[in-house]
Amino acid sequence: MRFLGVLLFALSSVSPAAAGMVQHEHSHAGERLGKVHFPISCDPDVQEKFNRAVATLHSFWYDEAEKTFREVAAADPECGMAWWGVAMSNYHPIWAAPTAAELERGREAAARAVQLGAQSERERGYIDAVAAFYQDADTVDHQTRARRFESGMEQLAARFPDDDEAAIFHALTLIAHGMALPNDKTYTYQKEAAGILNGILPRHQDHPGIAHYVIHSFDYPALAHLAVDAARAYSKIAPSSAHALHMPSHIFVRLGMWQETIDSNLDSARAGHDHVGRTDPGGTSWDALHAYDYLAYAYLQRAEDEKVQRLIEEIHAIERLDLDHFGGYYAIAAIPARNALERRRWAEAATLTPQPANLHWDLYAYAEAVVSFARAIGAARSGDPGRARRDLQRLGELKAKLLDQNNAYWAEQVEIQRLAAEGWIARAENRDEEAVTLLRSAADREDATEKHPVTPGAVLPAREMLADLLLELERPEQALAEYERAIQDTPNRLNALSGAARAAQLAGDRGKARHYYLKVATLLAAAEGAPTS
Repeated sequence: MRFLGVLLFALSSVSPAAAGMVQHEHSHAGERLGKVHFPISCDPDVQEKFNRAVATLHSFWYDEAEKTFREVAAADPECGMAWWGVAMSNYHPIWAAPTAAELERGREAAARAVQLGAQSERERGYIDAVAAFYQDADTVDHQTRARRFESGMEQLAARFPDDDEAAIFHALTLIAHGMALPNDKTYTYQKEAAGILNGILPRHQDHPGIAHYVIHSFDYPALAHLAVDAARAYSKIAPSSAHALHMPSHIFVRLGMWQETIDSNLDSARAGHDHVGRTDPGGTSWDALHAYDYLAYAYLQRAEDEKVQRLIEEIHAIERLDLDHFGGYYAIAAIPARNALERRRWAEAATLTPQPANLHWDLYAYAEAVVSFARAIGAARSGDPGRARRDLQRLGELKAKLLDQNNAYWAEQVEIQRLAAEGWIARAENRDEEAVTLLRSAADREDATEKHPVTPGAVLPAREMLADLLLELERPEQALAEYERAIQDTPNRLNALSGAARAAQLAGDRGKARHYYLKVATLLAAAEGAPTS
C-alpha cells in the first residue's frame, strides 16, 4: 500500500489555476472537463472533438459523450473509433446494467465499429473489447460479458504499455469487478485499480478519469480517508461536469463531512439544472436529483429539515426527467422516505406513495421498494401491523421481481428492508425477542454488503434500527454497543449519535454520554452557522 502516499500527494498538487490552464484543451464557451489525449487514426480534424467525447465519458456524462461521438462519426463516416465511443457511452461499467434501449444502441454501435475497423492494431483492440461485451447479450448475462470487456482491456493495456488510456479503462473494469462482489471486504480489485492509476498519475495530473476512479476505488468506510485529496482535486479538474462536482461527496459522506457534502451537491445540482435548462427546457436533470439525495442526507444529519422539505416540493413538481435514469428514480423515492423515517414521522412515512405517479416506476423495482419499506416501517411503528403487512408482502414481490431480472444485489437490499420491516411488525405485536432477532439479521446482512454508489447510505440503517429497538426494550448497554458499531461505518449520523448519548446516559456511562451529546451539539451548531441556500 506504499503507493497511496504518492497518489494522494500528487492529486493534492492540482491547483485551480493549473486545472484551468490544462482544461482549456476541451473548452466549449468556457467549458472545463480536464485534459484527455486519446490519439486515433481518423480524420485529424475530429481529434479534438474525440478527445472531448472521451473526457465526458470519463466523467460518466454518457448522454453528452454519445452525442459527441456521433458528431465525430458524422464528420468522418469511416471512423470506427467514433462508434466505439457510442458503444462505450451505452455501457457504463459501474452503474446499473444497460437498459434494453441502451443495450440495443450499444450493440448496433459496436457492430458498426467492427464493420468499419481501424487503421491500427491498438484501436482494433478497443473495438474488439467493447464488441465482446455486447456479443450474445440476449443469452449471456451482464457480469459474464463485463468480464469479457475486462479481459480485453487487460490484454490491450499489456500489449500497449505506453497507452495510458488503455490502463485507465482497465482500472475502471477492475473497480467494476470489485463492486460486483459486494461481500468482499478485502477490496482487492479496487486496490489493484488504485495502483494502476497511481502509476499513471505523474504524467496526467489533470486527467478527469484518474481522480474520478480513485474516488470509486476508495468509496468504502475503511478506505475513504485515502481519497480526500482525490475528491478535492476532481471538482477542480472538471467543474463543467455535474457528476464531477458531485463525486467528491461520495468520500465526504463516508467521513461524515456534512458541510463539504452540501457544498459539493449544491454545485452539482446547479450544473445539472443549467445543462438541462439549455438542452431540454421543461425537463428535470437526473444529475441534479442524484445530487439532491446526497444533499438531503447531509441536511438531515444537521436537522436542516426545512431545506429537505424544499427539495421534496421540487420533486413533487417534476413533469418529466431529462433521462429515465435509475439514479433519478432512486433519489425521487429515497428523499421523502429519508425525510419521514429519519425524523421519526411514522404516520407520514406510512402514507408515502411513489411521486410523481406518471413516471415509469415499474422499471425500477428497487426504487419502488424504498417507498414500500418506508410505509411498512411507518405503519408498524404507528401501531398498525396489519397495514404494515401489506407493504411487507409488496417487498417480497419486488424482491422476487429483481431475482427474475438477475439483479441479486438489489434483491438482497430489498430482503434487508423486508427483514427490518418484519422486525418492527413483530415489535408492534409484542413479539419482542423475535423483533430483535429479525432486526439483528437485517443489520448483519446490511453490514456484509457495500452500499451502491447511487445512494449516500441506507434509507434507515438497519443497525441503527436494532439499537433503537434495544433502547425501547430498556437494554441501554446493548443499545449503546449497536449504536457505536453503526457509528464506525457511518460517522456523524445525527440519529446514531443521539441514540448513543441517550443509551450511555441510561446505562450510567456519564463520560460517553457527555462525549456523544457534545457531538450532537456540534452538528446542530454547524447547521445554525451555515449560509442559507
